[in-house]
Amino acid sequence: MAVVVNHPHGFKPLARPPRCRLQSYSHFDPTMLDFTHTITHASDVTTNIHRSYSTPCLSLATKAKEEFESPKPRIEIINGRKAPMVHALVAEVAIALASGVKPKPVPSGLGGAYYLQSRKGNTIAVVKPADEEPLAFNNPKGFAGRMLGQPGMKRSIRVGETGLRELAAYLLDHGGFAGVPPSALVKICHVTFNVNDKGFASSPPFKITSIQRYVEHETDAGDLGPSGFSVSSVHRIGILDIRLLNLDRHAGNMLVKNFHGSYAAGVSDLVPIDHGFCLPESLDDPYFEWLHWPQASMPFSDTEAEYISNLDPLKDAKLLRSELPLIRECSVRVFILCTIFLKSAAAAGLSLADIGEMMTREFIGGEGCWSILENICVNAKANLDVEITTDGSDEVKEDDEMFAFDEEGLNPYKDVSTHPASGKPSKMMKFSSEGARSQLSDAQLARLVQECDIKDGCGPTGVPILRSVSFAAHNNNHDTGVCVSFEEMKEDEWSSFLEHFEELLPEAFEEKKSISLLKQRLGNSCEF
Repeated sequence: MAVVVNHPHGFKPLARPPRCRLQSYSHFDPTMLDFTHTITHASDVTTNIHRSYSTPCLSLATKAKEEFESPKPRIEIINGRKAPMVHALVAEVAIALASGVKPKPVPSGLGGAYYLQSRKGNTIAVVKPADEEPLAFNNPKGFAGRMLGQPGMKRSIRVGETGLRELAAYLLDHGGFAGVPPSALVKICHVTFNVNDKGFASSPPFKITSIQRYVEHETDAGDLGPSGFSVSSVHRIGILDIRLLNLDRHAGNMLVKNFHGSYAAGVSDLVPIDHGFCLPESLDDPYFEWLHWPQASMPFSDTEAEYISNLDPLKDAKLLRSELPLIRECSVRVFILCTIFLKSAAAAGLSLADIGEMMTREFIGGEGCWSILENICVNAKANLDVEITTDGSDEVKEDDEMFAFDEEGLNPYKDVSTHPASGKPSKMMKFSSEGARSQLSDAQLARLVQECDIKDGCGPTGVPILRSVSFAAHNNNHDTGVCVSFEEMKEDEWSSFLEHFEELLPEAFEEKKSISLLKQRLGNSCEF
């Protein structure tokens, strides 16, 4: 609701609903810079800001048309208006755009990204248009071809949806624990970005883009050895990555601060950026650059253990659903599962490295094997199906499918102990009860999976997309891969699955601790 300043009583609502446009920061007067520091008279507010600075109100159709056709640059918040420090960031960007500053393309990376600078030349933000992501149709670096919503660089994250995940990482980084920069999803109008030649006479009137506060830094983690980073920074980033199942935590998206040109062990802090490949729609293979750093093997501090203990996955899931309704429920469920896994593992005394290893797939003989986390999920679903069968159901319903095949050739059943004739791995059922092993038939297993094949001819550019068909779970097909998905589970089945999942965790954690202890005795541990 719009507000006016009343000196005796501070802010109070207007007497009647105002006529205001969608939250916008287009027509800023230069004196707006002083507005954020001092507000002395009500007249100052109405002179310097020509739109509502509070929550948005719907405008009249004629007003909306006039605003749409206005040639002046304009920025509107789509998602993230409740996030802290977002309004200040967007206001700074609006002032810069209104003063004629043009976006400066970022040369690195596979997607379209732009620096936005102030009138003084200081970089204040980074924007990434949704239609310029890797593989999107307006990608400026030669990686174009797919439409928004099709599978992207990571099969479990769709083209055009990385901006949502940038904001999700910021919203879920409670209290700035890991240091994720302020982020939002915005609409920027009448600003020139890249448009590939698709018959457009000029640039579109607006683009949907993510925006993040630019972080001043000396370098990134790829230029330094890990011993220079503080244990706290590594742990906090790792905790965030595990919660979000980050598929792309490489050294280049950890910025180094407090380096000051001198390399001292354990002094420099890290700032995590680029979270577009978090919150996948299925359990995918994460990449954690910090996994084998010595800091990751150190125990969690009391502060970190308390932070993990206080995490509430169901409350955070509700936050995601309310603030980012476009994020699919299957991604929210992956987040819930990973947070439960983190909390239980930390309570069991596992280190960050132990937890990361349990979530990461192994490659044996050039072929991938399911991670321990995925194996636990397989067995939890098997136990759930046994429970359903025991309760009187004759078969597993087809809409309860949990697994989806991808095109990368991952073989989940590849294991050195698997008997080649049977095609059924002993490792897969390692954490299952004997009842689950004996009662789950091949026919039931067959209904647990989906195959995603390459579709013949898709889209104007011929870039392949995925489709689903029925496939047997125990088939060792080297041309397709598998990922665990919870999309088709009904709410009651999802709740029961989580119960079975948590029941299997203690045994898995005890085995992991035994393996870690054995490595220490063999002299493979690291000291820091």
